[in-house]
Amino acid sequence: MAKGRQRGERGSGGGRSAAAEPVVGQVDGGTAELEPDRERGNAWTLLLDGAPQSHVDLDDPGYLDFSYQRRIGHLIDLAAPARQPLNVLHLGGGAFTLARYTAATRPRSSQQIVEIDAGLVSFVRTHLPLDPQARVRVRATDARAGLGKLPDGWADLVIADVFSGARTPAHLTSAEFLDDVRRVLNPAGWYVANLADGPPLAHLRGQIATAASRFGQLAMAADPVVWRGKRFGNAVLVAADRELPLAEFTRRVASDPHPGRVEHGRELAAFAGGAAPVADASAVASPAPPPSVFR
Repeated sequence: MAKGRQRGERGSGGGRSAAAEPVVGQVDGGTAELEPDRERGNAWTLLLDGAPQSHVDLDDPGYLDFSYQRRIGHLIDLAAPARQPLNVLHLGGGAFTLARYTAATRPRSSQQIVEIDAGLVSFVRTHLPLDPQARVRVRATDARAGLGKLPDGWADLVIADVFSGARTPAHLTSAEFLDDVRRVLNPAGWYVANLADGPPLAHLRGQIATAASRFGQLAMAADPVVWRGKRFGNAVLVAADRELPLAEFTRRVASDPHPGRVEHGRELAAFAGGAAPVADASAVASPAPPPSVFR
């Protein structure tokens, strides 16, 4: 999906050996490729059928390259006092980037990754192995089915970053899906979702309305051009039933290498523009990104 670097965005850091070559393999969802990052010593970008999915630095898992991952990283940082372990459910695996980040920044956290593509799980485990000390369990199953197996109130964070064929599946966009998210979250927990949309932003508006029907507090971060409906791109939504650290989240997002903007409260409700919450019966997958996104 449109989950890559923004145009012109580059990594930073030490160089790697020019001998490093891409790694390609067939997974359940298509062709997976690991492209070496020439600017960092042991870092890779995961692509599926040519679409950038994740970036991971095995030597520095606390480094987040993609803008949307940095924004989710800010929320992982702000969800509890520094270094406090969390229980985190990741719906969607990618290169396990955010689970690695959580393990590095919050040691002793307990994490579960749910990723439907068993071939991708095997590919990532083989070529980008997890730290054996990290308490990360990976289940190869559908995200909603995996969510349903978690006990009530287990999670401090549920992070949804699920794309199939560059689109979020319909059954992960509904109010009924969020009912199960709420069941798995503890009362102070946060739901965080990586969303993608382009003009006229109907999907984003519907997802805001859906989250607002189930949670008391919302905020969303995105690039200004995405907010204005000028370009297809990512938006990170956070929802909770407790007060969110909006000032600090806004400051961090605005200070990123590619600054974003955070909306919440009346402004976010106005942006949703009276959109109706999405139900299972009417849910559709998120829109496909235009080919130009990945050029």
